[in-house]
Amino acid sequence: MNLQMSRPVVITDVKSALNESPETNIDDEAPDVPMPKNYLVLTILTCFCPAYPVNIVALVFSVMSIYSYNEGDIEGAQRLGRNAMLVAIASIIIGLLVIAIYLTVHFTTHKF
Repeated sequence: MNLQMSRPVVITDVKSALNESPETNIDDEAPDVPMPKNYLVLTILTCFCPAYPVNIVALVFSVMSIYSYNEGDIEGAQRLGRNAMLVAIASIIIGLLVIAIYLTVHFTTHKF
């Protein structure tokens, strides 16, 4: 009985075939760009301000900035990060105004 064995697959043959494929040739790709600022910590802190619809929008912009960067859209991530910062600043200002108005009304209408 003559058993004929098949030739075993050599791992280096598979690796060399994969290394030569155009999908794995990363020499001509652009270098990794550092992640733009997304102001996630600032937007989380603004969630403690009493301007709830506005600060939630800032948080959503910040998370969308991270998602855009992960998808490779660097310009979109920068734009969304800048929008997150502007909306977070607006949320802080609105929150301080709400607190100031509340304190003004509280201390001018109540007798000591």
